[in-house]
Amino acid sequence: IKKKQQDVVGFLEALKVEYTPLDIACNENNRMWMRENVPKEKKPSNGIPLPPQIFNEESYCGDYETFFNAKEDNLVYSFLGLPPPPGSKEAGQAESTPITENGTHAEEPSTEENLDESISEEVPVGERNGNTHREEGAEQDAVEEVVDGEVMEGQTAAAAKEEATGEEEETEDT
Repeated sequence: IKKKQQDVVGFLEALKVEYTPLDIACNENNRMWMRENVPKEKKPSNGIPLPPQIFNEESYCGDYETFFNAKEDNLVYSFLGLPPPPGSKEAGQAESTPITENGTHAEEPSTEENLDESISEEVPVGERNGNTHREEGAEQDAVEEVVDGEVMEGQTAAAAKEEATGEEEETEDT
């Protein structure tokens, strides 16, 4: 029992979830509260649930076994009745899970079927290659050559050449 309690507490601390452990060995009120608030269908055959039992305020979350399963499935926040933090695996799973309506999965349009349609409707064909903002004949390609050994990242070849010749003129004036 102690090892299971330590596992739950350690995991909650790792997730930085605030919790309050209630000692049922030394406090009869805590013991009675736990026994009264564990749902009947979750109690063992003898009627006395063993710790750890996990609650979110007054709401019963589950015992160690259900906690362990939620941990294995990356669903601890759902198990605890808490919103998952953005960027967590559980938040990603929640976003990718299809919406259910009356216990059945709602039909979602296939992204493969609509991919070509959405591209053709949103982006004109002439602009799909990324040349939308370029003028014809202008030297706007990203620098792939080095001018005088120094080129700033993202600088265009024309700008690098102008800068290199401008620096030479400045050095002659001094």
